[in-house]
Amino acid sequence: MTLLRALASLSLFTSGLQAGSIERIWLSHPSNQPNQMVINWETQAPGDSVVEFGPTSALGQKVILEDKVTLHHVKIPLDFKEGLCHYRVRSGDDVSRVATFKNYSKDTLRVIIVADWGYSKVTDFSAVLRDDPHLLLSAGDNVASLHEKGREGTRAFSALIDQQPALFRSLPFLPILGNHDREITPRGPKPPAHAVYDIEASAYREFFALPGDEWKWHFDLPDFDLRFIALDLNHIQDFGTTWQTCHPYDASSAQFLEYRDLMAQTKAGFVFTLMNEKQTAVQGLTKGLWHEEFVKGSALVTGFGYFADRAELKGGLPYFNTCLKGDGSPYKDPQSKFFAQQDNYLLLTFQRGEPTMQVQFKNMQGEVLDTTVIPKRKL
Repeated sequence: MTLLRALASLSLFTSGLQAGSIERIWLSHPSNQPNQMVINWETQAPGDSVVEFGPTSALGQKVILEDKVTLHHVKIPLDFKEGLCHYRVRSGDDVSRVATFKNYSKDTLRVIIVADWGYSKVTDFSAVLRDDPHLLLSAGDNVASLHEKGREGTRAFSALIDQQPALFRSLPFLPILGNHDREITPRGPKPPAHAVYDIEASAYREFFALPGDEWKWHFDLPDFDLRFIALDLNHIQDFGTTWQTCHPYDASSAQFLEYRDLMAQTKAGFVFTLMNEKQTAVQGLTKGLWHEEFVKGSALVTGFGYFADRAELKGGLPYFNTCLKGDGSPYKDPQSKFFAQQDNYLLLTFQRGEPTMQVQFKNMQGEVLDTTVIPKRKL
């Protein structure tokens, strides 16, 4: 059963939900390997956390956490064969209908990367669903801010989930940070006396259950010889001011040293680095420090600009800028090979054991705008 068919079936369930039922559910991975899924949900009143799950709608397995909370994170093992995992969540008297997500295929992997959801007006994700993905990633700026009235703190991320409830309850989501994901007060025309951004990204890390330090992470899919690495690079020119958004990124920073070591240790044939900064800004302000490591990977992906852009950097490294809001100022990368001002996303397709993979820019109608074939790294 495809994800689209599963979601269509699920919509029949949700139309009959009773008041008090749990509707805001999202999925994520808590570690660097796809051996666990975190089922996340929210309730108005504190309660325990129960997930019932199994390979069929009969469920049959259960995880219970007794702590009384309103923000629930429950890990379940991913030990089923290829196909659907069925699950339901409970907290006190609140219960969800049975939902499903796909277990990872052994032969084909499809990954969607989006960016700048916070300012996007896109509401129709049917093209994404038709691509039948296994995993959803972001390149940052998932929300507009953390200070909009009624959407303060974690409520901004709750509103994000509410935009596409069927998508998030059926597809694991691993976001990365942009500056807007930690903006706790308005930015203003010049740096104020107080900090505008929560550098530690407390609300983001509380809401999403992600691998590693959460503000940076890596995620591996060994069956496809694949590693994703998420960095915290955004608005780096504001470092050291009250507009500072990201963690340190200089040569002695923990972030850079970990990335350098990861690139040195990584044996995966495909390595995708994700950030939310313009590559020329990183190149200029670090005098090429990060680019010496970027070029060891397969591709660099960002969500900095409001357009679609593909460039070829030093050594032929593919560089992609994707955005769900594609009508921004058209400043192409100096090495741009493809550019479009359309709402867009990236579809990454991997075939197990194959020496190449494919990256496609697609618009929100599902039309292919650009295709790149990337070979495995030579180690």
